[in-house]
Amino acid sequence: MGGQCGLLGCLAVVCGKGRDQDLETMRTRRLIQRAIVGGVWLLGATLAGVHPIVAGEMLGIGGLYRSIRDFGVSSTNDATSNKVALQAAIDWASARGAALFVDPTDEPYSVASGLVLKMNASLVGVQGPVGRGTRHATKPQPVGSVFRIEDDAHPFIVVEGATQIRGVQFWYAQQTLSDPAKIIKYPPTIQVSRTKAAQGVTLSSLTFYGEYIAMDFNSAPSQPCEQVLFEHCYGYPLSGEFIRIDYCYDIPRILHCHVNPANLRYFRGGYSRSVIDAVVAGKTFSYAINHTDNAVLMDLFTFGVYGGVSLGAASYGQLSNFNLDCVTVGIHKRGDSAFNRNWQIAQGSIIANVGARVEDVHPLIVEGQGHTALANVEAFSGGNPALSTLGKSWDFALVHGDKKLTMSLVGCRMRNYASAMPITRTNPQAVIQVVSCVDKDENLYNSSDVKPSP
Repeated sequence: MGGQCGLLGCLAVVCGKGRDQDLETMRTRRLIQRAIVGGVWLLGATLAGVHPIVAGEMLGIGGLYRSIRDFGVSSTNDATSNKVALQAAIDWASARGAALFVDPTDEPYSVASGLVLKMNASLVGVQGPVGRGTRHATKPQPVGSVFRIEDDAHPFIVVEGATQIRGVQFWYAQQTLSDPAKIIKYPPTIQVSRTKAAQGVTLSSLTFYGEYIAMDFNSAPSQPCEQVLFEHCYGYPLSGEFIRIDYCYDIPRILHCHVNPANLRYFRGGYSRSVIDAVVAGKTFSYAINHTDNAVLMDLFTFGVYGGVSLGAASYGQLSNFNLDCVTVGIHKRGDSAFNRNWQIAQGSIIANVGARVEDVHPLIVEGQGHTALANVEAFSGGNPALSTLGKSWDFALVHGDKKLTMSLVGCRMRNYASAMPITRTNPQAVIQVVSCVDKDENLYNSSDVKPSP
């Protein structure tokens, strides 16, 4: 072994000599084993007999990690005091590339809006996405790593580059559950910086309650964002907008995200039918992207909104493994160029059944330029007591505009549409081919060139 060993290796050798060691040596061995599992910084703290943070600095171990309570954030403070303390913690973490631990509590941390998560800093809590909420033992409120947002003056937190937020719940306690007229139009919970290019941002295992817009990554053209990752995030924004991205280059990713009005079920119940109908009437999309290169969207769910996914005119990429339930429009794909405005869409289902008129309900809308390739996409319809439904869509796809576009469909299942044909083509320049699909009468539907609709 070269006659050398690291700190853990040497200690393991010393503690491992002989099988008849006394009880104290056995305790030491167990301590080292636990330290290996818990992290080398904890071992340094134990052996040095000092605070883990100090030990980490003494041993030269990077990635310092501190509780937000160390900076005065408390579940008993008022919102303004906690904002000041949390911003001070972020400022400390930014200079060191450190993570801040959001300690779980039975009383959420009240925090005023207007925080800035500066470059290099991270906020880390204990929760995975909790899609029905958490619940206090005796009160209708969440517990754990929870920020209770108390005002609508600013986005709750603006993020810069090389940052992450993970394992945290965001709660707007004053938001209505039942009256559309009382919906509070909060600014976005998380917003990308408009003054600095936010590159390398991870938002993971987050849950939102009562938000109006969850995550706003519509960047300024002069400060585009890059390498943004959204994963395992749950909520139901009352604007209908969960994640929106604009001017994001170098492959943004939206993975395993879930939009559902039952997210508060454990501690407050669900939203009323009238509130969900109001969200649909807002005519927005849960996931909307534009000005992006090769975006990747996978395993997305939404329920009770106007639109599922908007693929903007200046975007291209892949969308797969999705379920867009109780929508007016499932996917709206645009394109402003014939060069690379192409989307590959596969393995998903769309239940398009809500809106003012059946004629406005389309699982798919395609327009502009570029190519749309669909494989194994199913659309069907029906009723649902959670909101007002029409029970059917007008067609499977609407293809309109006046510029040449191409579209291919393979293995798609089309049901519960009212029109005579599954594809409504009003664009005379569109070239559409259908292979091995199934229409509403359960007949195979193939066409080498879908004709314009009457």
